[in-house]
Amino acid sequence: MSTRTPHLLPHAADVERLADHLWEAVSVGDERTATARVLDALDEGFDAESVLLDVIGAVQRKVGEEWAANRITIAQEHAATAINERTVAALTLHPAARVTPTRGRITVACVDGEWHALPARLVAEVLKLRGWQVDYLGAQVPAPHLISHLHQTRADAVALSGSIATRLPTAHAAITACQAVGVPVLAGGAAFGPDGRYAELLGAEAWAPDARAAADLLARAPLPRPRAAHQQIDDLPHLADQEYTLVTRNSATLVRTVFTGLEDAFPAMRDYGALQRERTAEDLAHIVEFLAVTLYLGDEELFVQFLTWTAQVLVARGVPAQSLPPALGLLADELKDFPRAARALAAGAAALTTTHHTANGTFA
Repeated sequence: MSTRTPHLLPHAADVERLADHLWEAVSVGDERTATARVLDALDEGFDAESVLLDVIGAVQRKVGEEWAANRITIAQEHAATAINERTVAALTLHPAARVTPTRGRITVACVDGEWHALPARLVAEVLKLRGWQVDYLGAQVPAPHLISHLHQTRADAVALSGSIATRLPTAHAAITACQAVGVPVLAGGAAFGPDGRYAELLGAEAWAPDARAAADLLARAPLPRPRAAHQQIDDLPHLADQEYTLVTRNSATLVRTVFTGLEDAFPAMRDYGALQRERTAEDLAHIVEFLAVTLYLGDEELFVQFLTWTAQVLVARGVPAQSLPPALGLLADELKDFPRAARALAAGAAALTTTHHTANGTFA
């Protein structure tokens, strides 16, 4: 007879308290205590899925929020994420997480170029707890490798995770490739939009906002079989204007040109040190990259959201974003013959002015 406490769904206060304890350990890099907290909770009968999502997942969200607010460094963010990943690994070895597969087979993978693997790992572990046989492929999975795996395993579906919107063109290629071999795609992650709009736009069979919703969706019914073979441009006919292709192809030149012109448009940049100039070039590269994906998707709102978020992050670091509008103006000059790009740049500049993020500052 087993003496282990049956799984239970703890009260919200218990979950919140456990998350607070885990954060205390994670925030100071104490992996041993973090792991002990989680395993002790499972010993006490906490439901493994709740620990994964409502405790570890919640702490990981806090890690991101603390970094954006400049309360932890990027190195601390990486260390905290690594501890959370190893805590998940420890949880999966606990008896409470051992479930015999009774359902079909799901492949879980991150989009090529996507290194934020923890959201996909949480999906994979929740699906295992729900009785699925899961092949978790991890971060940055090239589409050819994913397709090769699908040929070998005959998976019922692919759960494709993406956190960075600039990887959506790559995600689109992966979705199309999976469908071409007859495997439906469930998309998830911040990259696909808070309402899943980009998952639908790129032709995925389904979208889920989080791991619990993904597991619920897959439990209700099989995903619909993919439609007849099609090309990516069939989903996005506006790509025929070639704006996305040309901006992407010339992105390095655009960054160099704007960086050079910014010294005249924003004189304070002349006093920048080497590190500030390097970071300015990186920021410009991100702006061009997000402009390109905006052109790919045909959605100016994505660019506007990126710019306002960037301004907020800069302000949180004590670096007001006064040079963002001049940089956008220089880009607009370079792309004056690209109507969709010009509209996106104008919308971004208007949003920055409206939200008052541009007062008295620099851009590095």
